[in-house]
Amino acid sequence: MRLIHTLVGVLLLLLTVGSILRTLVVPRGLYSALVHRLWRSLRTLLRWSATPFGGYRAHDRAQTWLAPLILLGMLGVWLGAMLIAYTLLLHGTSQLDWAVSFREAGSSLFTLGFASGERLHLSAIDFMAAASGPLVIALQIAYLPTLYGAYNRRELEVTLLQSRAGEPAWGPELLARQSLVDTETALPQLYRDWERLAADIGESHSNYPVLLSFRSPQPNRSWVVGLTAVMDAAAIHLAVNPRSAPPEARLVLRAGFTALRDIARSLRIDFDPDPSPETPIRLSYTEFDAAVAMINAAGFPRERPTPDAWPHFHGWRVNYEALAYELARRSDAVPSLWTGPRDFPAPPIPPARPADRRPGSPPKG
Repeated sequence: MRLIHTLVGVLLLLLTVGSILRTLVVPRGLYSALVHRLWRSLRTLLRWSATPFGGYRAHDRAQTWLAPLILLGMLGVWLGAMLIAYTLLLHGTSQLDWAVSFREAGSSLFTLGFASGERLHLSAIDFMAAASGPLVIALQIAYLPTLYGAYNRRELEVTLLQSRAGEPAWGPELLARQSLVDTETALPQLYRDWERLAADIGESHSNYPVLLSFRSPQPNRSWVVGLTAVMDAAAIHLAVNPRSAPPEARLVLRAGFTALRDIARSLRIDFDPDPSPETPIRLSYTEFDAAVAMINAAGFPRERPTPDAWPHFHGWRVNYEALAYELARRSDAVPSLWTGPRDFPAPPIPPARPADRRPGSPPKG
């Protein structure tokens, strides 16, 4: 039995070290079963705690705690697994009983130094345990600046988008507001900024999936909603104005759905890598028609009739709609227009447009 305990201890130690390396060290977007299970369990628990209060705001407040709880859970699971592994190794390679093995493993792992050191042949295991605890904690501490650096870059652009696309962001509103304030010439730069951000998000959020659980500071903002809004705006722009649409619109669409696919691969979400333009989408033509009418009423020019523009918009959106909906659902993002359903009951929230108070503007109402 002691041989079995030793082998189980070695296996558990290897699995724990592998989990630490693939989560904190290897920049490759490797799937982490630990992060996924913690995310699923804690997200469900927080959603249940918010259900009696109802509404999106209650769920947003509850899910704010998801990311820090995952980080603490990761550290706790790793240290707990190492404690069990070293207990098994000490018990399996000596005549120590379980209580003494546990005490010595804990003393070495957490560098408390109160366990007996009389058994020299166990010193190697004690030294390994003494090095493991501080190393895991140091890696976790070094992990945080990387997470918060990526988070700050993401949230800066999401915050800047608020004045352009409303809150929560919506693609048609982005185009309408640019027409209302005569800033259509700023759209190419916006597309360039979000092309770069999409590449950043694809790299950082696939390598460090816990970033998906970090929510925006404001409840009506979300990176996945913002990215979907920019891609929808670019798709409408290309579909309605094929001659005058800037080339940056194509580039942000490509960068956007590439980023979503990179994240989906790291989370093991199934998707069609080359969907047909005729593949059905969940957004209806009626919704598209109403949105284009709203944009045109705001003064956005149109080169192609709406029925002719729909197949082109459909052909773009089929590349990202399913993944955008799934990531918005998983991240419990604000239920904005054109981003799909959520796991909690909440109607879509339209963006609030500020009143036009320029001199000579028609009075409200």
